[in-house]
Amino acid sequence: MQFKTIIEPFRIKTVEPIRQTTREERERLLGEAGYNLFLLRAEDVLIDLLTDSGTGAMSSGQWAGMMLGDESYAGAKSFYKFEAAAQRITNFKHIIPTHQGRAAERILFGSLLKPGDIVANNTHFDTTRANVEYREATALDIPVSEGRDPSRVLPFKGNIDLDALERTLTDHAGHVPLAMITVTNNSGGGQPVSMANIRAASAICRRHGVLFFLDACRFAENAWFIKTREEGYADKTPLEIAQEMFSYADGCTMSAKKDGMANIGGFLALNDDALAEKCRNMLILTEGFPTYGGLAGYDLEAIAVGLEEVLHEDYLQYRIRSVAYLGDILTANGVPIVRPPGGHAIYIDALAMLPHVPQSQYPAWALSLALYLEGGIRSVEIGSVMFGRQPDGSEKPAAMELVRMAFPRRVYTQSHVDYLAEVILYVNGMKESIRGVRMVSAPETLRHFTARMEMVG
Repeated sequence: MQFKTIIEPFRIKTVEPIRQTTREERERLLGEAGYNLFLLRAEDVLIDLLTDSGTGAMSSGQWAGMMLGDESYAGAKSFYKFEAAAQRITNFKHIIPTHQGRAAERILFGSLLKPGDIVANNTHFDTTRANVEYREATALDIPVSEGRDPSRVLPFKGNIDLDALERTLTDHAGHVPLAMITVTNNSGGGQPVSMANIRAASAICRRHGVLFFLDACRFAENAWFIKTREEGYADKTPLEIAQEMFSYADGCTMSAKKDGMANIGGFLALNDDALAEKCRNMLILTEGFPTYGGLAGYDLEAIAVGLEEVLHEDYLQYRIRSVAYLGDILTANGVPIVRPPGGHAIYIDALAMLPHVPQSQYPAWALSLALYLEGGIRSVEIGSVMFGRQPDGSEKPAAMELVRMAFPRRVYTQSHVDYLAEVILYVNGMKESIRGVRMVSAPETLRHFTARMEMVG
């Protein structure tokens, strides 16, 4: 008998209290934060879905592992345990630890890119794009066209457009040092990428002599989608699927704060000896010695355990189903979301939900404020604030205006998800009253982190 109730595949050992606030308090707090949810204090948030990066709960196995942390500056035992765990999954020769994923991106792009180069990707996320553009290169997004249609239901809307990749490598020969695929496709609604798409993209890159990398932050979730949606993989384990995914790549960047199940950390993995040496030298300059890379030994221990736990089938089934559960409720009640639900988050389609708010007034940002004001929920805008500013300083509306609610791993229970649904349905019922926002001040790069806004009208 297959029962329908979602149960968390763990028992709770330690709890952290969360504080209820009133609507009046939240209205004041939004004003003090410049209407930017990043600038709120965490203690003023009831359910924090700003990100799933580093915000998960670690297991008893991880905490136990941390007690074994070797804090030696060079050659620590903890590094070799971490290296073995990463190599078991990726089979890459060189594993270079970093304090988080964006450091791996900075080191990789700093070693490969020069002004005028192009990096093709299904869709770059914010720090990936920023690190490419910092090198005066172009971050080119070439997702399949279906990936830009939030309402269309297909199994692998995160795929890269293979024809566009072929054209890019042909038309810009000599100016594309590497291509990437982000698994799952975060900016595209957390949508998975098929094994067939990864395999074909790899073949195109090899034919053109171009390096092929995975942005592997959510590799385990992507492996689960392949197992459950792609023909020929139902009987394979998530580990076997992940190993095949990595076998088609020349390397990967990884934020261990996602599918490493840890609160901090990441790595750059690759096979090329000369490139690895160059990257390690750059790592030493800003991160630390190559056997700790800006991390404590206990962090390396936690990641080593997390990389094993994230591939447990009961965990993956629970995580993906928990997100889908909320998505099913919202869809049944007419809330427009990116469909089908992604692995780590629900993405509300703010363009469809708030047609009265023009893109110039940032509808997804405005919707995220309403969710906090009415229910204490912190989410994040993935739209024209995050991606509208172009490298030349001009503004261009984003392809989609999404509000992402990212689920921290092993943190919230089904009752929290039921509360989320209740708040979202309430906000959907009063959506005509939601006003847009205008930008008051913002930095030139990654402006969504610190921009200050004001309400329109």
